[in-house]
Amino acid sequence: MQWLLLLLCPIMMILMMRGMHSGSHNEKDDEQLKQDLENLKEQNDILSSELSDLKSRLK
Repeated sequence: MQWLLLLLCPIMMILMMRGMHSGSHNEKDDEQLKQDLENLKEQNDILSSELSDLKSRLK
């Protein structure tokens, strides 16, 4: 019974790693991620500008 407990950890690690690598990944996903990143960068720039404007008004 103790040997089963010793094997449990490596077996679970193997199963978890296989699960992580089994996801499908294609160019459409890459393009969508790039577009999402660009949109987030634009939103970040806008919010940074608004924050700077608000800070300057408070002074």
